[in-house]
Amino acid sequence: MQKEIFQRLNRIDHLIRIKGTGTPSELAEKIGMSERSMYEYIRLMKEFGAPVVYSRSRKSYYYLEDGSFTIRFLSE
Repeated sequence: MQKEIFQRLNRIDHLIRIKGTGTPSELAEKIGMSERSMYEYIRLMKEFGAPVVYSRSRKSYYYLEDGSFTIRFLSE
């Protein structure tokens, strides 16, 4: 995987946590990718257990519970 993928996932996570994604097309623009690619990132996050949902009234993605999507190495 490329470093860019992790950077995009981190940026999407940040925007979701602050409920600042905007609509799917706005989120895609903020991240600098196509809307179709953005949906693939959201799908990937969901596959890894992130409780991501979209609210039409809020016009933003958000998590159903507090937390964050983290990709990193944890030493023991």
